[in-house]
Amino acid sequence: MIHIHHSCFSRNTIRIHKPYEPYKLYKPYKLFGLIIILFLFSGCATWYQRTAEFQSAVTAGNFEKANKLLDKDKKQATGKNRILYYLNKGYVEFMLGQPENSNKYFETAENLIDEQHRNLGAEAAALVTNPEMRPYQPEDFEVIMINFYKALNYLDLNDMEGALVEVRKINIKLNQLNDKYPDHKNRYQRDAFAHLLMGLIYDASGDANNAFIAYRNAYEVYQSDYVKNFGVQAPEQLKQDLMRSAYNCGFTAELKQYEKEFNTTYKHTPTSANGQLVFFWLNGVGPVKAEWSINFAKQKRGDGAIVFHNDEFGFAFPFFFDSRYSDSDRQSIANLQMLRVAFPKYMERPPLYAKGSLVLDAKTYPLEIAENINEIAFKTLRDRMVREFSTSLLRVAAKKGLEYTARKQNEWLGFAVGIANSLTEKADTRNWQTLPYSISYTRIPLDAGTNNISLQLTTRNGSHTTDQITIDGSGKKTRFHVFQTMDSRQF
Repeated sequence: MIHIHHSCFSRNTIRIHKPYEPYKLYKPYKLFGLIIILFLFSGCATWYQRTAEFQSAVTAGNFEKANKLLDKDKKQATGKNRILYYLNKGYVEFMLGQPENSNKYFETAENLIDEQHRNLGAEAAALVTNPEMRPYQPEDFEVIMINFYKALNYLDLNDMEGALVEVRKINIKLNQLNDKYPDHKNRYQRDAFAHLLMGLIYDASGDANNAFIAYRNAYEVYQSDYVKNFGVQAPEQLKQDLMRSAYNCGFTAELKQYEKEFNTTYKHTPTSANGQLVFFWLNGVGPVKAEWSINFAKQKRGDGAIVFHNDEFGFAFPFFFDSRYSDSDRQSIANLQMLRVAFPKYMERPPLYAKGSLVLDAKTYPLEIAENINEIAFKTLRDRMVREFSTSLLRVAAKKGLEYTARKQNEWLGFAVGIANSLTEKADTRNWQTLPYSISYTRIPLDAGTNNISLQLTTRNGSHTTDQITIDGSGKKTRFHVFQTMDSRQF
């Protein structure tokens, strides 16, 4: 069941004002310039604004309409945004309860990412326009979330081995991600929730040893990375599962270590003949990318480096020339005194609900946050902005070089190129916008037969809503259930 909150998202209205100038100036230039400006402004909308109808259908829970809109968009399915197309198709089919179709689309997106090569034509276009000319490259956490959804689809199909394949692929990707940032300048190098998911699936398959390893890895990442970087503590349920799996594996020393660390004494409860439920709550919708521009002033440093700084935000980027830069690039950068660089920024869509819990047999099981996708998105984008400043600088310098060359040929042509440079300095605002804001979970023991579970959600202003969920608890089996609330406040 999906709760719907109809949020109203503002859309920017772009007006083009006629500049004040004598009418007698060259009409052809004015007409040409107006055409250029209209053309350029037509592409100034953010990705969210360009896909507003699809996003509206998703947040309204109308996934049939969302699916039809995607099917009609043939251009997106074959162009530079096709990875996003298949991510959205996979998600919509997931929400429609079509796990096989969902995995087919997610598999296509995954293959496209794996095969993604540097497109020199797109790179050249991006260098003199903006990064949206490149084929879409997903954020690191978006790549990991593909396998999360695929694993859930396999669990829905009762294909435990398929789900295990997906969590093993997550492990491989996490290792690759860790190797990607040897300088540790990215805060998202390891995913605690991905390790937690591995543990849950290994646990459900009866592989206690690998479950313990995955739980231990998840706890370590929560403690070392997630607390300080994303404000997410290790869930209490994870601690209980970690101690239980240590007990089941006969790891006495490890169990004592965790009892001491958690300031508790583990009390083992023999597994009943009934099943258990692992319940995932996907809360809200993740952030969308917008754009902001920052002005930088250039200063020379004694060691030959150039520093571009912005006093308002306290940004300072030292810049060193290397083999990537031609003589014309060096001259263009040397001629720069001030520059404006466009960067993407996230806009938060705060969820309506702040917390939730399950109630069965008068016992309450709190839903604990395991992944704050919103926070990961904000922090990793900032890390990437710092790393990619030199690329942005090269883009601006290349544009300035074209403007300088044009001005030498014709002042009006140089003027037109300068306007075009300004208007095309645009950030890449694409992102996978159907991801949830956060993921919470809990584990509860089930009774034999039908279990009528109460899901209690609390909004940020303290009001409460309740839903009933029916789960069959017969048989010694772990069941997985996904519940998503789309409700979010206006941003």
